[in-house]
Order: sequence, then structure tokens, then C-alpha cells
Amino acid sequence: MLLSVIMAILLCVFTSACLCESVGRIILPNNVSVSALLVFGDSFGDQGNNNYVNSSGKGNYPPYGKDFLGGKPTGRFSNGKTLPDFLVEVLGVKGYLSPFLDPVISDKDLQTGVSFASGGSGLDPLTSTSTAAIPMSVQLDMFKQYIERLKRNVDEEAANNIITNSVAVVVASNNDLFLSFPLRRSQYDALAYSNMLTKLVLNFIQELYTLGVRKMVVFSAPPIGCLPEVRTLAGDPQRRCADKENNLAQLFNTILEQQLQSWTTSFPQSRVAFIDYYNPFINIIENPQTYGFDVVDKRCCGTGEKEASFLCNKLTPTCPDRSKYFFWDGAHLSEKGNSIIIGQIIQDLVNSLF
Repeated sequence: MLLSVIMAILLCVFTSACLCESVGRIILPNNVSVSALLVFGDSFGDQGNNNYVNSSGKGNYPPYGKDFLGGKPTGRFSNGKTLPDFLVEVLGVKGYLSPFLDPVISDKDLQTGVSFASGGSGLDPLTSTSTAAIPMSVQLDMFKQYIERLKRNVDEEAANNIITNSVAVVVASNNDLFLSFPLRRSQYDALAYSNMLTKLVLNFIQELYTLGVRKMVVFSAPPIGCLPEVRTLAGDPQRRCADKENNLAQLFNTILEQQLQSWTTSFPQSRVAFIDYYNPFINIIENPQTYGFDVVDKRCCGTGEKEASFLCNKLTPTCPDRSKYFFWDGAHLSEKGNSIIIGQIIQDLVNSLF
């Protein structure tokens, strides 16, 4: 069933010039189709919404987008396609996902899904306040506006069908665990903070459920201690992964998975896929050659140690072969990195949702 995905990934792995612009389309079960993809969360899912808000966390200038639609910087935090782009493609919806705040977004684009995510956002309200990102609560308000726009574009019944047959993706917690938890230490220990974040996730997906969404995907936290930026700031002199940050991510992921299972039993009409982002991510870092990567501890942009967002710009050089780098900047994956991750998780996602 995943032959087209696997073949495309293998082609990218063994062909150094390939930047993995496509991972193919997965074959969904009979009589199943996805009408739209709806993405909420942080920069891993931001398709350019931060272009339209007063935030310094933007990716709408070179060299971002170096390999996207002819080298166009769109606000995606990568050199090319992001996780939402690959996900919306393999689900057979469309080629890439647009940001909701794009003022020229088409009615057709609205009908097939958009991203509400914002670089720097998080589940903890403190996170968005400190980064000037779009809070998750405001992303929910944007989703309500989206539903009203859908109803104006198509009739109410058609709009409801689009929402019911959509897949909503929540990818957050990265900024919370690295940025906000240190600021919350006087209030929470690691366990209490992880429980707090998990409760916020459950509240968020319940709001989505109330608004008509029935299929939801929740990404776990990645191994944040292995992000190049975190290696530089919190790792040892050899820039090895920061164990404390990774242990926190693992604790949160364990609690989140357990609580999502309990939540789903209370809402049998819904399907919620917990996606383990941590282990596929760490597996690539520990076995880079298997996936065609030479560099997994530094980023492609600049010196490889500290450039992210505005520090990755047209004045900073990029690596000579982007297909050999897992990371594009200090916190975000290269296009090839994103494609490999989707190839690793897509089977679990489909099995959980359909």
C-alpha cells in the first residue's frame, strides 16, 4: 500500500541531487477520502501565517524557500516543502497547504484545507506571549472564521461535510518545553508541566470536536535536545543532544499518549491518531547514512550552529548539498528531512484514522 511512498523516499536516499519534492500518494482504504487538511500549532506547521502578524519569527525571505516553487520564500520554515505540504499530498488532497491569513487565498483552497499554525506558538499561553506568535486560542477563533467563510462559499451542509471529512493536525509543545518550562519552574516541576500541557491538548481537540472535526492527528514532541539550536545552547562542548530537554519531551509524550487514548474512549465517534514524532526523528539522527544524510547535528543555513529565523538570511551562506542535511535551520527540518519523517509516520497515521 505504501509502495509509491517508499519508492520515492528510496530514490531520494540514493540520489544525492534529489531534494524530495514529492513522496507520492498513499492508497486510502476503500470508500475513504479526505476532504481537507487543517493544521494548528507552531512553526512546524506554519505555512506563512506569521507573514501577516507582528512577529519577528518569519521565514519569508531568502534563503528560506530556496527549493519551493522556483525559490520563492513563502514563510515556510524550510528550504522547501514542510510536514503539512507532504501530508496533504500523500493524503491525496492537493500539492501543498496554504496559510489561512493569506489575503489572496482562493475559495478552492479554503475548501481543501489551510494552516492556522504560527511560528513560535505553543500550548502554554505564556509561549505565544513571549514570542508574539498567534496563540492556540486565536487559532481556534481563526478556524471558526474559516467555517463561516466555507458556509458562504458553499451551502451549510456542504461546509459541514468538508469539516466532518477533514483531518485536523495539532503540532505544538516544542516551544513550550524549551522556552516556557524554564520560566515556569517556580510553578511546575517537569511532571506537573507535562500534565498541564496535556490538559491543554485535550481541551483543544475537544473544541475541534465541538466544531465538527472527527479525525484528528496529534504529534508528540520531537527530541528537542537534538535540535541544532538546542545543542548549541544547552548541549555539552561536543554539541551532543541535550539529555535534560529530551527527557522532558519523553515524559510529556508518555503522558500525552495515555491521556489521548482515554479521551478517545469518551468520544467514540472521533478518531485521534497520536503520532510518535520522537522516535522516528531520533532514529534518523542516530542512523543518518540509512536515510542518505551526512549531517544531522548542524543546520544547512550559516555556520550550522545557531542560525534560525532572522539569523538565517540572505547574508548567511547555505550548505553545498541540501539533500545531505537533516536540518535546514536551527530548529526546522530540510525538505528532505520532512519527506523522510512523513514516510516514517504515515502508516501509523492512516491505521489510526481510517
